Amino acid sequence: MSWFNQRSFAFIGGFKMTPLTPAERRALRAHAHALHPVVIVGEAGLMPAVLREIDIALRSHELIKIRVLGDDRERRARMAREICATLAASLVQEIGKMVVVFRPRPEQVESKPAGRRHGKPRFRPKRSFQHQ
Repeated sequence: MSWFNQRSFAFIGGFKMTPLTPAERRALRAHAHALHPVVIVGEAGLMPAVLREIDIALRSHELIKIRVLGDDRERRARMAREICATLAASLVQEIGKMVVVFRPRPEQVESKPAGRRHGKPRFRPKRSFQHQ
């Protein structure tokens, strides 16, 4: 990832979490500018289903925007802190009702692609038999 410098991480809840430097935060804010909100937190607040969806979005995208509805500024800030603490993510930016959150993808071990089944002939289109 070009905008994120790999540094020493602290493990929290099975995920890697690190405080962001100002330069990293600035680069992530610039990258998140064009993003649309992936998850919308309604008036009911942070339900387990909402946290699960945020976790799924962070696993696939690393950097996401979340829209937190409601007029209470303190409640929105509390929700942003709770999201970051629960999911071991870093808060990049909080402007109005938008929250930008970053969590690096967990390291994945490359698996060998599944091979072809033995004994099954390779598919050949009809025209390939005419030109032999």
